Amino acid sequence: MTVMKTIAIAGCGKLGTIVTRAAARGLLPDYELIGVYSRTPEKARAAADELAAAGKECRVAGTFDELLALRPDFIVEAASPKALRQWALPALSQGTSLVCLSIGAFADDAFYDEARRTAEAHGSRIYIVSGATGGFDVLQTAALMGGAEAEFFNEKGPDALRGTPVYDDSLQTEARTVFSGTAAEAIRLFPTKVNVTVAAARASVGPANLHVAMRSTPGFKGDTQRVEIRNSQVHAVVDVYSATAEIAAWSVVSTLRNIASPVVFV
Repeated sequence: MTVMKTIAIAGCGKLGTIVTRAAARGLLPDYELIGVYSRTPEKARAAADELAAAGKECRVAGTFDELLALRPDFIVEAASPKALRQWALPALSQGTSLVCLSIGAFADDAFYDEARRTAEAHGSRIYIVSGATGGFDVLQTAALMGGAEAEFFNEKGPDALRGTPVYDDSLQTEARTVFSGTAAEAIRLFPTKVNVTVAAARASVGPANLHVAMRSTPGFKGDTQRVEIRNSQVHAVVDVYSATAEIAAWSVVSTLRNIASPVVFV
């Protein structure tokens, strides 16, 4: 008899809610969702109520420590890079694996290495989901072959850049490249906008070596994420357009299903 794994969700915004609804709909049949936490308590309560309507019980944790005390097998992190930096080591050190969306936290080599060592020491794992792109398998393979170079291109509309250091009203009428640099530099400038660049970097040539270009185009809606890697034998391009960020949450659902499946796509 298969023993169900337990999961908890930290972060009940749009992306965390999609994962909750997937569980409510029975799309995660190998898991029991036992707890939710949000710094906005009403969001966590709404998630639990949605599960209750589907006949599934779930505890609302008042703090992240309360969520950890449930000792889930997995925590789905759907909050922010800052939150992940605070939560990762305590979770990993008690043997709870992380399924992460805010991968920008791992742009910091020292923190990334500490998280890896903690997971190794306590039998836990860090799952870096594909988010709004993909192709991590071919990126990793091409990098392992040696001599690889990689670059990442992101296109957004100007409204998606409001509140960032690069935004000004001229972007509403003028298309231009608003950033060119490394993935490590990009995540410092856009801490919630380019998590996927750090994920692609960790799968390939590292945050200090992945070149990132971001373009703002008037009237553009959604995101284009294109990562390209080449070595002496391979040239691969992964090009994904998404109208919303929902694909990132669904990549969490896909990852959890893959973990539990007897057939694993890698």
